[in-house]
Amino acid sequence: MNEALLTEYEARYRNILVPIARALELLLVDHCTTAPALPHIDRIAARAKRPDSFASKAAKQNDDGTLYYEHPLIEIQDQVAARIIVFYTDDVEPTCALIRRYFTYAELQTKEPKSEWEFGYFGRHFILTLPADAVPAQIDREAAPPLFELQVRTLFQHAWSEASHDPIYKPHVHPTAEQKRLCAFASAQAWGADRAFFQLRRNRTATDPE
Repeated sequence: MNEALLTEYEARYRNILVPIARALELLLVDHCTTAPALPHIDRIAARAKRPDSFASKAAKQNDDGTLYYEHPLIEIQDQVAARIIVFYTDDVEPTCALIRRYFTYAELQTKEPKSEWEFGYFGRHFILTLPADAVPAQIDREAAPPLFELQVRTLFQHAWSEASHDPIYKPHVHPTAEQKRLCAFASAQAWGADRAFFQLRRNRTATDPE
């Protein structure tokens, strides 16, 4: 990544992306804590992509050695990103329904291992249009990113993802087969914990007096 592009992004990060992330977080909190029939939400957070993280992503290459992003300031869609962490697996879909109610989305992906015999990352990923309400008055709307990324996942999915990222999924890391198995084992335990608490909650709901 050339120095001029990094310098441009650093200014963009300070003056545009950080204020937008703050405004977006407040907007998400408002939408997700005032709607009827609220899901059980643990936390909502938004962030601007740090310059070092942007530089690493912008330097990504194809197999032939060419740059994956020809125009990273335009093509990298998670310059602003948000997360909604919920308590239970059956809170995921109601939360996604809230997002679809208040935001226009360009893409929705359900991330999960390819096989039922595998364990790894689980979560929902939206690519959403950045609403005008998330752009502070002092920022030119044309300078704001058109899209932002939003992830919805449970506490256990989030804990596994955060803990496994550096030791397993950093670009420079090359985990051994044993390390991959340990990571899959931890993911299986997180999956099992989600299922256990879902079952406990369903059993309690079924036995609670009306």
